[in-house]
Amino acid sequence: MSAASATARISLSSLRAHKRRFAGTFTAVFLGVAFLAGTLVMGDTLRASFDSMFGNASSGTDSVVRSADTITTPGDSQGVRQPVATDLAERISRVPGVAAAEPDIQGSGQLIGSDGKPVGGQGPPTLAGNWIDDPELNPYRLSDGRLPAKSGEVVVNRGAAKAAGLGIGDSTVLRTPEPVRITVVGLATFGGEDGMAQVTFTGMTRADAEKYLTPEPGQAASIQVRAESGTSQRELVDALGPVLPKGTEAITGQESAEENTEMISGQFLGIFTTFLLVFSGIALLVATFSIHNTFAIVVAQRTRENALLRALGAARGQVVAATLAEATVVAVAASAAGLAGGIGIAAGLQALFPAIGFPFPEGDLVISGLSMALPLVVGILVCLGSALLPALRAGRTAPLAALRESAVDQSGASRGRAVAGAVLAAVALGVTLTGVVAVPSVWLAGAGAVLALIAFVILGPVASSRAVRVLGAPLARLRGTTGRLAGRNALRSPKRTAATAGALMIGVAVVSLFTVFGASLKATMDQTVARSFAGDVAVSVPAFGAGGSGLSPELAGVITERPEVAGAVGLGRGVAEVDGAGRELTVTDPQALAEGLDLGAVDGSLGGLGTDGIAVSSAEADKRGLEPGSRTRLAFTDGERESFTVRAVYEQSELAGDYLVTREAWAPHRAQDADNLIAVTFADGVDPADGKAAVEKAAAPYGNPDVQTRDEYAQSSAGGIDMMLTLVYALLALAVLIALLGIANTLTLAVHERTRELGLLRAVGQTRGQLRGMVRWESVLVAAFGTVGGLALGAFLGWVLVAAADGAGDSAFAFALPPARLAIVALVGLAAGALAGWRPARRAGRLDVLRAIATE
Repeated sequence: MSAASATARISLSSLRAHKRRFAGTFTAVFLGVAFLAGTLVMGDTLRASFDSMFGNASSGTDSVVRSADTITTPGDSQGVRQPVATDLAERISRVPGVAAAEPDIQGSGQLIGSDGKPVGGQGPPTLAGNWIDDPELNPYRLSDGRLPAKSGEVVVNRGAAKAAGLGIGDSTVLRTPEPVRITVVGLATFGGEDGMAQVTFTGMTRADAEKYLTPEPGQAASIQVRAESGTSQRELVDALGPVLPKGTEAITGQESAEENTEMISGQFLGIFTTFLLVFSGIALLVATFSIHNTFAIVVAQRTRENALLRALGAARGQVVAATLAEATVVAVAASAAGLAGGIGIAAGLQALFPAIGFPFPEGDLVISGLSMALPLVVGILVCLGSALLPALRAGRTAPLAALRESAVDQSGASRGRAVAGAVLAAVALGVTLTGVVAVPSVWLAGAGAVLALIAFVILGPVASSRAVRVLGAPLARLRGTTGRLAGRNALRSPKRTAATAGALMIGVAVVSLFTVFGASLKATMDQTVARSFAGDVAVSVPAFGAGGSGLSPELAGVITERPEVAGAVGLGRGVAEVDGAGRELTVTDPQALAEGLDLGAVDGSLGGLGTDGIAVSSAEADKRGLEPGSRTRLAFTDGERESFTVRAVYEQSELAGDYLVTREAWAPHRAQDADNLIAVTFADGVDPADGKAAVEKAAAPYGNPDVQTRDEYAQSSAGGIDMMLTLVYALLALAVLIALLGIANTLTLAVHERTRELGLLRAVGQTRGQLRGMVRWESVLVAAFGTVGGLALGAFLGWVLVAAADGAGDSAFAFALPPARLAIVALVGLAAGALAGWRPARRAGRLDVLRAIATE
């Protein structure tokens, strides 16, 4: 028999004899691979579904004519384009090869639902536009009702109508942002779906679209063109080139569909899949600890068996190969099962998201070779990599060890490890502080955080002994002998305790990291509003996302006329290139703004901006070397370029933005003018409740926007944070579950390892209940060590993240530790430990005393 076949037979025999030992390893690999495969399959499916949806919707459009130039501001991948003239459609329609050309007028239009609340706007845009008469050029298809025929009649996409509780014949308000009274006369689909994901669309007559969505009639976002039969898209684009005015371009319909898909992929799908992949990585990292610990214990338990193999002539390499062969079988089987589980997860997500309000396009699951191969390879590598060190340790077993009793792993708390861990921790702290304080750098701070994580892992066995003694001291007093025995069992192998707790520590650390960062973002928003918002109430649109239509610029004036109000100032948004760089402009009355917002110290005069002046934040002025009297050149989306004089530099820009211009300066270049925030100050002596009620009454005809106190405005501005944390906690539950399985698996193996000892304890009088309690409390102690370490590491990493963000940006971030939330995380960690110990404790309690004593 060859050495290879002998090794394989030994490995398979061991697996058959001890298959329960590897159940936890199998489950950990299975869950990690399933989550990774599900993420990849879901991403491919969504991408293919959006490709199909956009392809179907634009199948009749052979070319799109639009402005060639865009102004792109930081954080906006799409940019803003100059409109084109609607009469260009007539010129294009006369080009040979053109069958039809229609102007496409687009803007923001937010429906008010039957309950009086705005629909959408929490990220995806709320669109309005003209209903294109040519059915092949219109991406929307009428599914019910009829087309709009007169002013005030609209067609709404079916998904938006469902969300708004509206049907054919119902009347409501459309914020454009001016409130427009409309009647729904038809429902439409987009590419066969209820809508374009969560985007809402309201189709108006062309006259209404030009009246409400453009600064002046005769402008459109683009011209949609259909070719005659026999003319290809590329031929059509080539034919259009000579007749297009300067500054416009023609692209093929296929290129337009690809851009739309890329926009969805870049803004949502990319973030969505990256988010899930990060958590897949965390789950696999946690699994690594559990797998390594399982193999380390198994190797320690088989010391005598491996020594006998060595005594019978097995080489070190054969023992190593036998252990790795076991790991390979488990890895391949678990990873293969994980692929099937991943497909199931993707199918479940596809069914789940529409149920919770995320109507992704329908379509069959797309299962690519990469989506299957990558998780399979990762699962196998993670399992083999985790088993490598225990396998090498098995190969170093001396033949003479066969003469001794089976040993357990007692290594880990060495002085060399303590020194190495302390040195690495000092380096991590130094790198982190350098990246946060001395030389602000996100990369340096991130490198320090990674080094800190490694230092925690190295120091785990060193710290476990002292930590378990401290954490177990109250247990010994409360539970007596049972508590003392549980503590001693947890202290037997510092390395094993640290490795078992390490999986939970990583999960708790990541949960704590996001909890601390979320609380810090909320504290930052509270700090920003407290420092910058000087008004009594705020009238605002949702802060999470920028998809809403905004507020009518007339509303601030209407509110100011109320006797309860001393002043109201609106803040709108504009876009321009400032000295060649795309920047957002805040459009407002700068002098009145100083009453509603605290701008801090102001150098210069906010009252004299006029139509050619601009105010700049001090941070932006320092970057660009600007001061009062400096000249800067602005390029607008309408193609105009003008020189502006810096007439004021202000200190605080959190709510005001970096550039302020008057409405008079913005008016010639505006597109769809809207305010995002109105700061309202009450007259002297007005009761806050009466003042708020008066503002709500004035705002009601403008689509019932939110009227909030300072505290309410700060809370709503941070509303997206709670949504993010809920999703994070749900995803991290997988990592905690894998950590729980790791603790349970370790305890199960430990019970098997200590069978004779447990039998002796029962023989000298320990009851079944005391034995079960001893195992459960040992599990709780291990979990407590992992939870405390995770909380400390998570809080540190949270501080690093907040400090790095503070140093990298212009805004000041506030660091906050949420004690209540962290206490809940700690309780969940301890509960996980108690739950993980339930089955091993039950199994220990069932041991037959005589058989246990007779076990070697």
